[in-house]
Amino acid sequence: MTRTMTRYLRLAWFLGGVGLHRLAAYRTDFVLGAGAFLVRVGIQTAVVGLVFRQVPAVGGWSYHEVLFLLGFSLLPRGLDHLFTDQLWELGRKLVQRGEFYRYLVRPVDPLFSLLSERFFHPDGLGELLVGAVLVAYAGSELGLSLTAVQWALAPALVLCGALLHTSVKLFFASLSFWTVTSMPAMYAASQVSEFSSYPLDIYHPTLRTLLTWILPFAFTAYVPSVYLLTGVTGLLGWLPLMTAGALALALTVWRRGVDRYEMTGS
Repeated sequence: MTRTMTRYLRLAWFLGGVGLHRLAAYRTDFVLGAGAFLVRVGIQTAVVGLVFRQVPAVGGWSYHEVLFLLGFSLLPRGLDHLFTDQLWELGRKLVQRGEFYRYLVRPVDPLFSLLSERFFHPDGLGELLVGAVLVAYAGSELGLSLTAVQWALAPALVLCGALLHTSVKLFFASLSFWTVTSMPAMYAASQVSEFSSYPLDIYHPTLRTLLTWILPFAFTAYVPSVYLLTGVTGLLGWLPLMTAGALALALTVWRRGVDRYEMTGS
């Protein structure tokens, strides 16, 4: 088991380097992609600032608390983006064009083989960096002082959030084994995830239920941020259960999809 894990870690490091080298060959595309990301985050931050120029608080949240939440939401999103961006290709074209077979003939796990084609995606690094800067700035302005337990749990909160993003993405990408392409569903889920960058308190109860129990993006940023900002655990105890459940469901759908693809002889 240990030997296998070591092998996969070495492969991930090597293939990530290959992917970065490939991206570096298209510098204009890389610069445009990075610029688009910075513009998007800049617009989000500007919109938050404009809102708070008119009102002192939104849903009981102050300006810097919302900025902290926005920054924290980028951390699990960036960690997920760093390793799983290739899932978009599965949903978009790999099954539709009959190209998925190549992952089944390689001497590694098919999911690892698929994801490894786009390890260490630079956009993920950008999200992690910008998220860390926003969290640090907002925390400083709030005079936030985390306890030793909060500091210890913070990396786990980010990791669980990233696994939730990955689980939702993998679930909808795997539907392509039945629908040929699942890009519209993946895109819709991605758009819904954007709501997690803002306080759930401002949304209608129906949307809060969707974001908490159906597409559990609330656990990627809102729930951890409430805990780090206030110390109130609230729904925090559900985080490991939701993460494990979402990951198990996504992997089950993935495996059944792979089995179905093999059985059809595609």
